Amino acid sequence: MAKYLEITLKRSGIGRPWKHKVILKSLGLTKLNKTVRLGDTLSVRGMVQKVSHLLEVKEIGN
Repeated sequence: MAKYLEITLKRSGIGRPWKHKVILKSLGLTKLNKTVRLGDTLSVRGMVQKVSHLLEVKEIGN
C-alpha cells in the first residue's frame, strides 16, 4: 500500500530565510493554497519538517 502526503502551502514564504524558499520551490509549492501530492519518503518528510510552520500536511494511503 503506497503512502502519499498531500501538502498545502498555508503561509507565504515572503520574508523567510532563503533556505525556506528553496525548500518550498523544491516541493513544488509556488502559490498560497496550492496543494501537491508527493510520495511519503524520508527526504520529503525532512523538507516538510523544516517548513512545517508554513504548511498543512495530510497523510493519504492509496
